[in-house]
Amino acid sequence: MKKTKNILWGIILVAAGVLFALNALEIASFDIFFDGWWTLFIIVPCGVGLFTEREKLGNLIGLTIGVILLLCCLEVLSFSQVWKLLVPAVIIVIGVKMVITGISGNKANTMLAKMKAEGNAPKVVCAAFSGSDLNYDGQVFDGAELTAVFGGVECNLKNAVIEKDCAIKVCAVFGGIDILVPPHVNVKVSSTSIFGGVDNEVAPCKDGPTIYISGTCLFGGVDIK
Repeated sequence: MKKTKNILWGIILVAAGVLFALNALEIASFDIFFDGWWTLFIIVPCGVGLFTEREKLGNLIGLTIGVILLLCCLEVLSFSQVWKLLVPAVIIVIGVKMVITGISGNKANTMLAKMKAEGNAPKVVCAAFSGSDLNYDGQVFDGAELTAVFGGVECNLKNAVIEKDCAIKVCAVFGGIDILVPPHVNVKVSSTSIFGGVDNEVAPCKDGPTIYISGTCLFGGVDIK
């Protein structure tokens, strides 16, 4: 997945460089700062994420918003009409996502709720405008809740004792969370991302326990590796 993302970004940068060169050499002439050029900072990352990330909802919302804003800048659509419909549309999409999640169930949240009911509260880490490292070397890991708000969290499970299925709940708001896992586990992700995403680089392991990860990314990201 990461290789695909690098390839796509590489192609985009090469194409942009060629266009800038053609414009500088006056072989081709085009206005770099066309009406609505800034919307490309929304459209391009969300477009790449749509093809490279497992969580599609946030990228789809971002891509739709970017395209609509570009069409408004080009006067194809009216800003007044779009603003009236944009917020309801986003709310509907998120609501549909929540309904689907509720019907299909969320394994991570269920497991964490069971832990709390049994008096075995998971480790809670919140990094706000700061960084936090959580290391489980030689320790039994059952679950955790990780939050990064304008900050970063690293949860190192490389040498943790993981003998059964466990769960992690994540929330990244303008921040980042890194989760390092051992090679003998599986990872299953269920998340809602808006202008952010979860990047799972862990290869499937046939007979190992599973770490269920659930959470939200808002202008933030979670890397699992």
